[in-house]
Amino acid sequence: MVKTERKLTGRHVALIFVGAFAVIIGVNILLAYNAVTSFPGLEVKNSYVASQEFNDRRDAQLALGWQVEARADQEQLRVWIADADNTPVRVKSLAATLGRATHVQDDQSPELSFDGMAYVAPVTLAPGNWNLRMKAVSADGVEFTQRIILHVREARE
Repeated sequence: MVKTERKLTGRHVALIFVGAFAVIIGVNILLAYNAVTSFPGLEVKNSYVASQEFNDRRDAQLALGWQVEARADQEQLRVWIADADNTPVRVKSLAATLGRATHVQDDQSPELSFDGMAYVAPVTLAPGNWNLRMKAVSADGVEFTQRIILHVREARE
């Protein structure tokens, strides 16, 4: 058998060049698309105004002396809010969003009800990391906001 020698021509180099850049550009477009479609949105409408009010809101929130703890399994969310004396706090209003940190498609707004010790709500959660973004209002009208990271484990049989 006679081996024929293949030559590297200008056409081959051009195809390699175009192919490499096509892969690079294709990957960049895919990553940009995923970044834009998975962005959960803005936290505040005007960050400058929010920064000017931050210290006042933080000081008012710290003055409440509340400690918050949350736990969740695949079927129930429990949120404990206690004052400085470790007494359960009954808030004027409580709103919460439970979701993943990376996207909003799994977000849910559980209806939390006070059972005398904690705020409880039925939820349906897959295993993994979740964020609870809560906003409570004290009896005297002070807004309390906090983000709590929850780790939901696989159900054991």
